[in-house]
Amino acid sequence: MLIAAWLRERNGQPADAVFATLRGHTLSRDAVERLVARHAKAAQRACPSLARKHVSPHVLRHTAAMELLGHGVDRAVIALWLGHESVETTQMYLHADMRLNEQALARTTPTDVKPGRYRPTDQLLAFLERL
Repeated sequence: MLIAAWLRERNGQPADAVFATLRGHTLSRDAVERLVARHAKAAQRACPSLARKHVSPHVLRHTAAMELLGHGVDRAVIALWLGHESVETTQMYLHADMRLNEQALARTTPTDVKPGRYRPTDQLLAFLERL
């Protein structure tokens, strides 16, 4: 594993902080936020669209959790990975995005039905606007 190799290279113990200060102490929350901001700014040079996005440790954590969920990792495992004491905390954290909803629906769609999204007619939309 990459993290295990990193700890061996630093002569660290499994309980040590993965990313530490020069003195070996755990990075503070502020230090992590500054590092993420600095590297996000550097990444904008290669990917200018990042300038329009909010990149923070929380966003990175949430994105990683959503990617795990999207790849079929069980919510209980994600809860452990995030350090949550209960799966209920993770349930609030992991809202299902449209892609996950579509994947879930795709599993239930009969094979003889063409997949797609409902597109209301202009007449129906006009009726609903008048309500």
